[in-house]
Amino acid sequence: MKDKSSESNTSDLASDFSPESRKRFDEALGRLIQAVGGSDAGQLAVFLGISRQAINSAMAKNKIPPAWFVAVGEKTDISIDWLVKGGGPMRQGNAEPFTAISCIVPADEPPYMSPEAAPTMGYTLVPKVKARLAAGTGSLETEGVVVGYYAFKTDFLRRKGRPKKMVLMDVAGDSMEPVLLESDTVLIDEGQNEIIPGGLFAIGIENEVFVKYLDRIPGKLVLRSKNPAYMPIEVDMNGDLAMSVRIIGRVVWSCREYVR
Repeated sequence: MKDKSSESNTSDLASDFSPESRKRFDEALGRLIQAVGGSDAGQLAVFLGISRQAINSAMAKNKIPPAWFVAVGEKTDISIDWLVKGGGPMRQGNAEPFTAISCIVPADEPPYMSPEAAPTMGYTLVPKVKARLAAGTGSLETEGVVVGYYAFKTDFLRRKGRPKKMVLMDVAGDSMEPVLLESDTVLIDEGQNEIIPGGLFAIGIENEVFVKYLDRIPGKLVLRSKNPAYMPIEVDMNGDLAMSVRIIGRVVWSCREYVR
């Protein structure tokens, strides 16, 4: 059973339609619009590269996605703490930005924490890269830009690999269904890049990156899909393509959003 103090600490994370909550929402949305130099929510949508429908959805839910604060803060050098709360200096110069933490953080933890504070609280901030891993045959978006940091309990990550070597990316395509679906997020440990037969890996081949089960046969690397509609891909390790093959890392965890 949650006590009242625990519930109050999550009020900023959960949808709340009280007049006070609506006022906080409107003020935070206004700060985001101000930060991007806009005059209305439509200009904020253009800045973020999202649809106006996404803005309308946030208004209907009375909840601003944390990723919006992160994106605006990183692109404008405006304090994310100021964007969220309206307190403190608007700009913090070279100060480290605050970062959104993921929904796996317990309810009584604060919704934002600085990179310096995370280790002292037992968390590791894992970067999410703006790149989509092709689980089908799509191309990789090669921007490689960090779009946010997500907090995981450090002891949880240590059970799976090396926390400092981990990165989050989104999956595209249907070749790994039903194990991985379009837009699922995978946690990749780049420190685990030695082939384990049958292991799930992120593999780069030329300008594409795939999430596949990995196997070896004499002289060849075999990339297998879960979806039976996709045939295995065999890479001749003695051929011209061998030099362009890289094992990015092992997939150690994944998650799926049902409401966006």
